[in-house]
Amino acid sequence: MRLNVILLLCFFLCLACENRERQADNAAFGSAETGSEAGDLEHLQAAGELIVATLSGPDTYYEYQGRALGLQYALAENFATSQGLRLRVEVERDTAELFELVREGKADLICCQLPTACIESEGFCPAGACVDSCGTSWAVRPEASELAAALHAWYGQGVAVEVGRAEKTRRSERRIVHRKVRAPYINRERGIISTYDAQFKLAARAVGWDWRLIAAQCYQESGFDPNARSWAGACGLMQIMPATAAHLGLSQSRIYEPNDNIAAAARYLHELKGKFAGIRDREEQTKFVLAAYNAGPGHVQDAMALARKYGRNPHVWADVSYYILHLSEARFYRDPVVKHGYMIGEETYNYVLSVWERWRAYGGSVVRMPGTVGDAGDGGTSQDGRRGQVHRKNKYTRDTKIYTPDDPEFFQIKAQ
Repeated sequence: MRLNVILLLCFFLCLACENRERQADNAAFGSAETGSEAGDLEHLQAAGELIVATLSGPDTYYEYQGRALGLQYALAENFATSQGLRLRVEVERDTAELFELVREGKADLICCQLPTACIESEGFCPAGACVDSCGTSWAVRPEASELAAALHAWYGQGVAVEVGRAEKTRRSERRIVHRKVRAPYINRERGIISTYDAQFKLAARAVGWDWRLIAAQCYQESGFDPNARSWAGACGLMQIMPATAAHLGLSQSRIYEPNDNIAAAARYLHELKGKFAGIRDREEQTKFVLAAYNAGPGHVQDAMALARKYGRNPHVWADVSYYILHLSEARFYRDPVVKHGYMIGEETYNYVLSVWERWRAYGGSVVRMPGTVGDAGDGGTSQDGRRGQVHRKNKYTRDTKIYTPDDPEFFQIKAQ
């Protein structure tokens, strides 16, 4: 009996020791987890990337001609650089989505001015860029103590004034294109617009447009200066962004070459036509393509979605351009159907209008657009030289060539 008792006691003692070892193991694992939370900034630096969640808007984040703008974005970029991190932006629709994204660990901080009372009610901590006069701040999870400390130390150095001044300068310079503007016409009487007319005609065949329309677009983009460069980095006659050039197979070493630049622009215009292939009317489609060339197809498709939602015709520019103009208003750029957020729509609207008016001044006409009734192919001039009238050959003129200002031989005949 005594032996059984002793054996039973030994069994319980062994069991207790095993439990203590398991608890020790669990405690060690728990300490490791706590350590990983405490070392949140170290983990970000190991990953090499800072992910911020924000809302679309003029003060927060938006894209303009391929460049990211917005004061909150500029501040986040400055902080990321100070920590040796890349910056990635996740744009959400509302504050609830911002908190959820960071809470789930899919973003590291909220890069948006939110009321501190709202931040604390969600169990988050104010950190980084804060506006004391408004009682607003960025926000991080309470576990991200090292990130919060780094944000406070960074913002306390007075970066807000410096970054704010630089962002204001970028906004004011966004319309600047460094260029030497040429005359809009070389010889109006002979119909010679520029020294690049031959390239425009080749491009027009690839796009299916009147070559004068591409000439008008080129003048709007660069003033016929092949060395033009915009503040955003757009290059050459047709102001092609480096990223777009890479997409089109145009090397940086050739981006300023007139032939290559115009040919690449033609490929891009043809690609954009495909995105708006559902618009059957050629005049309407052309305006949508011009808008997309200026602002990117995403913003134009957002305006089309708004037109559809509010009972307007999404394939008519007069209807869609209303929403292009108003995508700078929060009630529209935060609408659920909008995918690409805020845009400066007034500039895109005026771009389409300016190109269209110059094209008309160059002799372009809707009834002579390629693919419409009465067009004569390259530029809309009829076979007999009378604009808008298609010459019908008969047995007396079947073998007769009638020259137009679009033919090189025309000028030789005029000179005789």
